[in-house]
Amino acid sequence: MKSKNVGITTPLGFQAAGIHCGIKKPGLLDLALCVSDVSGPIAGVFTKNRVAAAPVLLDRRHLRSHCGRAIIVNSGNANACTGEQGLVAAKTMATAVAQQLSIPVHQVFVGSTGVIGRVLQIDRITTSVPTLIARLSIAGGAQAARAILTTDLKPKTVTVQGRIGGRLVTIGGMAKGSGMIHPNMATMLAYLTTDAAITPAALQQALKSATNQSFNCITVDGDTSTNDTVLCLANGLAKNRLIERDAKSHRDFERLLTAAAQELALMICRDGEGVTKVVTIRVQGASTTAAAKRVADTIATSNLVKTALFGEDANWGRIIAAIGRSGVAIDPNKISVRFNDIVMVQRGVGTGLEAEHKIAQVFKRKEFTITVQLGQGQAHAHMWTTDLSYDYVRINASYRS
Repeated sequence: MKSKNVGITTPLGFQAAGIHCGIKKPGLLDLALCVSDVSGPIAGVFTKNRVAAAPVLLDRRHLRSHCGRAIIVNSGNANACTGEQGLVAAKTMATAVAQQLSIPVHQVFVGSTGVIGRVLQIDRITTSVPTLIARLSIAGGAQAARAILTTDLKPKTVTVQGRIGGRLVTIGGMAKGSGMIHPNMATMLAYLTTDAAITPAALQQALKSATNQSFNCITVDGDTSTNDTVLCLANGLAKNRLIERDAKSHRDFERLLTAAAQELALMICRDGEGVTKVVTIRVQGASTTAAAKRVADTIATSNLVKTALFGEDANWGRIIAAIGRSGVAIDPNKISVRFNDIVMVQRGVGTGLEAEHKIAQVFKRKEFTITVQLGQGQAHAHMWTTDLSYDYVRINASYRS
């Protein structure tokens, strides 16, 4: 019986390992590998940053085959802004794994995370690949989750299960992310595996939808990176009836995948650099989903809102100000704002000191919800944001040292 705490190796037919190869300081895991027993469909979503790291460029090429078998990831060095030398290093990583496993190189996907602009010491990785493969196991999912971390305080793993067509389907995952977190995508790496039998097109569509409802809904500091990647590898070993696009089974699978992605996304927020609070921003009653998303994003990324969260200052005026500058056409007289279940603004006007005293107590909680009702339609959107603390500045002022 498989453990339910090993993330990417919980689905049938997956093994992983995490080791120290010499990129990070001695004793710190810095190289991870996940391998499926059989090849299968793979889907990917990548950073929209125009300065894309070498692993992202390589993975985009490999994704054209829609078939994957292994994912290798190093931490401690982003292999970004390293020119042709960086692309050669990423190819070398993939080739080293492909040769050891006797599989086509396009079935190997690569990830890197860490400091930008430093040449990757690829020899340390290639010489460690045989050891990495020798240590592959189901239990190795836990070590792999640790090996991909940078400034994270803890590993992030998830397992979600459900029945599709009468068969038990499992999704496992691991992620890293703590700073430079913002939509499209947050600065993060996330790797998901599943034993579902699914077509490449259905998997890609499900991953894109799940990402839009999870990793594209979190913000810590408004920055995104060069390496952001989400991959989902399937192998079909659950032996369910093949999931195809737009079928009921596809919708069921998408719900499972979204649940897994959202859990990982919230773990990233909770482990954000210097974070003491995680707040859900819900915008309802918008004229369009895009409008709702824009209002939610403006509130979630406002430094004045985020510092108020950290200072536990129930300054609801900052929420109203953010709504007003979002660029969305609104009627101030229709806006209401609720903190958990306490109405603070009704029809654009504050409800008084008693309510303000109550929301001051809400601000002391580690997690709570701010709900905005625009009164203009039926569309809605959500974001997860965090506070901005002294520790965030301290951590990022000395990141490279």
